[in-house]
Amino acid sequence: MIDRLPAPVRKVIDGFKAFTPGQKSVTIFAVLALAIGGYFFATWAAKPTYGTLFNNLSTKDASAIVDSLQKSGTPYELANNGQTIMVPQDQVYSVRLQLAGESLPGESDTGYSLLDKQGVTTSDFMQHVGYQRALEGELANTIKSIDGVQGATVHLVIPQKDVFADDQKKPTASVLITEKANDQLSNQQVQSVVHLVASSVEGLQPDQVTLADANGRMLSTGNGAAIGAGNGGDGSDDQTVTFQNRLNSSLQTMLDAVVGPGNAKVTTNAALDFDQTETKKESYQADPSLPALAESISREAYNGSGTSTGGVLGPDNIQVPNGASGNGNGQYENTATTRNNALNKTIEDRKSAPGTIKRLGVAVLLNSKTAGLVNPADIQKLVSAAAGVDATRGDTVAVSAMPFDTSAADQAKQDALAQAAAEKTSQQMSMLKTGGLVAIVLFLLLAVWWRGRRAKKRKALTAAELAHLEAMQAALEQQRLAELNAVIPAPAIEAVANEQLEERQREIEKMVEQQPDEIAALLRGWLGAGR
Repeated sequence: MIDRLPAPVRKVIDGFKAFTPGQKSVTIFAVLALAIGGYFFATWAAKPTYGTLFNNLSTKDASAIVDSLQKSGTPYELANNGQTIMVPQDQVYSVRLQLAGESLPGESDTGYSLLDKQGVTTSDFMQHVGYQRALEGELANTIKSIDGVQGATVHLVIPQKDVFADDQKKPTASVLITEKANDQLSNQQVQSVVHLVASSVEGLQPDQVTLADANGRMLSTGNGAAIGAGNGGDGSDDQTVTFQNRLNSSLQTMLDAVVGPGNAKVTTNAALDFDQTETKKESYQADPSLPALAESISREAYNGSGTSTGGVLGPDNIQVPNGASGNGNGQYENTATTRNNALNKTIEDRKSAPGTIKRLGVAVLLNSKTAGLVNPADIQKLVSAAAGVDATRGDTVAVSAMPFDTSAADQAKQDALAQAAAEKTSQQMSMLKTGGLVAIVLFLLLAVWWRGRRAKKRKALTAAELAHLEAMQAALEQQRLAELNAVIPAPAIEAVANEQLEERQREIEKMVEQQPDEIAALLRGWLGAGR
């Protein structure tokens, strides 16, 4: 059976047979280690990259999709407590089309598909409820498409219109979202959700939308203002911190350019005004050059001479003398003018946006060991100009020079260097282990090859040794034939001789194969004795 194998395989088998038991054990262990390592590496390399097929699935839809994938033999993985199904990345779109043909996932209970089930006999109340549910489902699906949102639930309160009521109630909305792990919505995304919901419902204002996350944190209250990071306040703290960090960063960059990195530390403390104020101002100014809007003139004049007789009728129609002289000259004039002039009217309506600076304090600390050549007054002027410090507003700037305690930084630097050295050593050890394993395997293979080569050399006898061995074999056969001639007929002797010859040849070949060194030494001894 072995003779039928290819020559390289026979050489490997013969070399393995020539090993000692210890060498055989090491070789078998190395081959098994390579085979197991190769299997796991091939399994890891052949494992496909999985992509999300569907997420936020209901239990019913997830079960139906898994059954369909199992029937089609498509590999899949479950995540997010079974709400997310993942398939190989190159099969995501084809599997989605396949499941869409099977009406999966079944979204018959959400979105505008609810309206397909309404018939002619559906009541007004059911139509109103169905439309509201459909609108809630569509909004939830739209919100889930925003990056960072894993799930969304929308509740709408849409009052029915009453034609007999003067004051109609306004619709309101509440949105509950589930954020992705380690991913929080920014204020801009929160505002996007609020205005998206408000714009999708007739009569709904952004200040009537409340947004919260699954952890119970309020992201946007009913006043339409976003609450940063769900801190439960009005967002002023986050905006203040953001402003201070931005100002600190710009000032720190400037100081690093002046005194060098690590030689200055700046801290700002800002008090921002988040009160939204509205100012209305109306002023009037008369302009004589403009014509009057309305004008009324009344003039009465009397000129004359002679005796003034008569008087005013008194009681009982008796004329009473007016006491005027009867012989004097009279003159009377009465003038009345009313003019409504045009006025320049100015109405000013000003709204102050929240977030203005009420007071700002800046503290700068310089390292006295390295910043001795810098004038603190110059630093104070630079910081005041860069931060927009206003003394009339009560802003302050303080610049001090003190020696820095760099022990923690030095220790952190040493720890970082030690960690980098440890990682480098670990990588080198890993490489050395891998190289050692490869070297051991190569050494074993080289030993097998060298052992087989030596064994082959031992088996190859010289021409003189082969000739002497054949001559000795012929002499032994002639002796056996001579002994057999006395008792056995010639034909029988020839048959027996041939059989015995073949047997002797097999025995000699076996001895040469099993004990090549001993046979060669024996033949060399015989040749030396014959000489």
